[in-house]
Amino acid sequence: MSNSLKKIRAARLSVVTASLLTLIKLVTGITTGSMAVLASAVDSVLDILMSSINFYAIKKAEEPADECHPFGHGKYETLATLIQAFVIAISGSWIIFEAARRLIQGSELRSIEGGVVVLVISIFASFAISRYLRMIAKQTDSSALEADSLHFSMDVYTNAALAGGLLIIQFTGLTHIDPILSILVGGYIIVEAFKLVRHGMRDVLDAELPPAVLDNVNRLLDDFRENLVDYRNLRTRRAGSQKFMDLEMIVCRHMSLEDAHEIADELENKIKAEITGSDITIHLEPCMRGDCPGKENCSSEKMRMPNEDDDTNNQKTDTKQ
Repeated sequence: MSNSLKKIRAARLSVVTASLLTLIKLVTGITTGSMAVLASAVDSVLDILMSSINFYAIKKAEEPADECHPFGHGKYETLATLIQAFVIAISGSWIIFEAARRLIQGSELRSIEGGVVVLVISIFASFAISRYLRMIAKQTDSSALEADSLHFSMDVYTNAALAGGLLIIQFTGLTHIDPILSILVGGYIIVEAFKLVRHGMRDVLDAELPPAVLDNVNRLLDDFRENLVDYRNLRTRRAGSQKFMDLEMIVCRHMSLEDAHEIADELENKIKAEITGSDITIHLEPCMRGDCPGKENCSSEKMRMPNEDDDTNNQKTDTKQ
């Protein structure tokens, strides 16, 4: 299955899961009067919105490059990440406001047991979908699915805390614990929203790729040093799951253009094979060393010349036979 199809299927499953959880939480929250369950329901409503945006963004991001978008549509995923962060921050603020109002005015819980059951169901469902989304995000290097996975991971922890709070209320009768826990949940959601903003802004501002990816690129380049004099000016950036790189490859000035392009193509194919979603542009530059030792003594040419000599010797042997 292609990465594109994996991402679309994962995004679709995310929408369905969020919709079912939202329906259950809303009904239970209204019937029990639990602010904790209602806060979780609001978060699930946002999960629907965010998962739907992800689904659309991922489909757009997978469209091929065109005249208007020569670098592709990868930043649709980045845009989806920033929209998610904005909406999540608003939801966290609303939860804090509503919980504070109930803490001041007071409220009555009608059915704690029902709220606990729903939150436990949500914990298991959110854990399962979060693991699945994280797995697909790693396989496809999708920032949008990674953000979606984070939402459901947040649900696991927040719902566990809320369920524990309701159990404490059941045994102690301290009803103010419900809005207090909701305020903590709202604060946690806002913090995570700012993390998403920071992640998305790196792509918008064309920040370089993460150190782990850069180390991998440099390792692959070092493996090719025997065929080139040097490389320089490596620049990288990211757009969704696409990684753009360009660099200057210094080759022996006595090397033919055909041989130089052959090395560049080999390097490009190796990077694309090892780094998912990579798009690399290599600029060929001749070595302009003032103390050039000549083609026969050039380190990069020496690595190629034995092969050429072997081929010549093999041809002579075949002729004699």
